[in-house]
Amino acid sequence: MLPELLKYGGAMMWLLVLTGAVAVVVFVERLLHYPREQINSVEFLNGVRNVLKRDNVVEALSICEATPGPVARLGKTAVLNRDRGRDGVREALEEAGLVEVPRLEERLNLLATIAQIAPIMGLLGTVLGFIEVFRVLQLEGVSAPASQLAGGVWQALVCTAAGLAISIPCYAGYNYLVNRVNLIVIEMEKSSTEVLNLLSDTRPPKAP
Repeated sequence: MLPELLKYGGAMMWLLVLTGAVAVVVFVERLLHYPREQINSVEFLNGVRNVLKRDNVVEALSICEATPGPVARLGKTAVLNRDRGRDGVREALEEAGLVEVPRLEERLNLLATIAQIAPIMGLLGTVLGFIEVFRVLQLEGVSAPASQLAGGVWQALVCTAAGLAISIPCYAGYNYLVNRVNLIVIEMEKSSTEVLNLLSDTRPPKAP
């Protein structure tokens, strides 16, 4: 059935198939990427807290570098800026967060764009199909055989269906991935507060 639809859909159908393939690649890549960005932040912060209580900054940095994800990178930023005081650490964490969020949202705009333009591309294919129908009518007159008109009608219907078939799952997938990003961002904000308190609790007292 698919080869026939590709044949009847014309050039626009192939473009829609290519667009759909790009959307699938983006969705799968992000779907596999986000679990690697999420960690057990409680366990991670407890590990950092334990080594900082021993004033072992090097080991704390090693734990941060060995742990994947934005929470660990924020932890590293906080440890590196621990001498700047609470306000300085907070500022450094905010700046690091501004870098991490775009990383999480990378390529999501492409998926949203495909969800928006796929129906429009399908509509363009539909218009091209009806143009073909009227071209045949102009050449053959109203007595044109249905077999000659069928090609344009097929293209119109197939492109419309393909545009919607691509747009609907793309829109659903985009919303799902955005929700995953929001959960990670919430975890980042929570961990930033905890690591800020952690550094305050483990900072050695100043010498008199």
